[in-house]
Amino acid sequence: MADPIPSPTALYAADFTKPDGRALTLYGLRPVRVTAAIPSPSPEPVDARPVLRWHPLRGEWVMYAAHRLNRTFLPPPEYNPLAPTTDPEHPTELPTGEYDIAVFDNRFPSLSLGAPDPEGGPAQTRAGVGACEVVVFSQDARGRLADLSEAQLDLLLSVWADRTTRLGATGRIQSVLCFENRGVEVGVTLHHPHGQIYAYDHLPPVQARMLAQAEAYHAEHGRPWLADFVAQERESRERVVLDGGAALSVVPPFARYSFETWIVPVRPVSLLADLTAPERAAFARVLKDTLLRLDGLFGVRMPYLLTVHQAPLDGPHPAFPLHIELYPYLRAPGRMKYLAGTEQGAGEFANDKFPETAAAELRAVNPDAGAAL
Repeated sequence: MADPIPSPTALYAADFTKPDGRALTLYGLRPVRVTAAIPSPSPEPVDARPVLRWHPLRGEWVMYAAHRLNRTFLPPPEYNPLAPTTDPEHPTELPTGEYDIAVFDNRFPSLSLGAPDPEGGPAQTRAGVGACEVVVFSQDARGRLADLSEAQLDLLLSVWADRTTRLGATGRIQSVLCFENRGVEVGVTLHHPHGQIYAYDHLPPVQARMLAQAEAYHAEHGRPWLADFVAQERESRERVVLDGGAALSVVPPFARYSFETWIVPVRPVSLLADLTAPERAAFARVLKDTLLRLDGLFGVRMPYLLTVHQAPLDGPHPAFPLHIELYPYLRAPGRMKYLAGTEQGAGEFANDKFPETAAAELRAVNPDAGAAL
């Protein structure tokens, strides 16, 4: 077993190389220990040749990765590639052992640090340079992110911070997005609780616009937008779901989804690595509470998209607001929120519930109701 690596958040971690050459890092609340060989579903690497093409009217890159057509799709439980290997004849992605969270290079990446230059093509075409990682939240295939203890969620925040730091250290990554898709309604292809990390060699359009708006606000008002946002929401109380001291959950006044919820630090910071240990613990508590409330809202496991927004890695950006955005895909019991004409065609959302109403409904949910699901 590899020796634990040093980390600014004092987590335990051990690095390994899979038989097909991909990297694997195991993280734990206690020292990591593996009890079998490091596995891989195949000893041969996937020939990944991702390509980016420039969209001249939207001003953004589009990713193409034809090899992803062959990725695993909703396998039966006995063929779960994210569970620890129990039969060496049918290896999965993970070894047996003592650890809490696993991160490995995606076997079917949309971006790759080793992407070769394409042989030309229409539009402005270049190699799909970046990185794609899978983050397995737990060894329990039946669980969910909300089932993690507060200590384990604190660890996950540290893992996301560590991955961001490591990817930035390559010198080739400008932006890192940690996210979780949950539910077949959102397009999940593996039920085992997990998320992903996409690391880009450029600044994606959402983060670019967020940075520009935040820096313009800071230049005009002389302070970060997040500071004023927290003060405003704490004063009104209408949209705050839980005030966790160093972190808040809030349905923002401009929410695009009916029960869209943000988790924000009270002290404005730009990266997860900037949080102090008490702030990270508060973030974990509020995140767990939010996930349980969303599940308890309609008595079903809410399909959602969770995204972690951090500053670009090309230098300090103190104006950028670190925060987590949660987009629940149910707007009412049994009713999905679909992105239709105005959302897809114009980029302007239509929401049929005011944020103040949504926040009141979420405050009324007992988190224990979500825990029982």
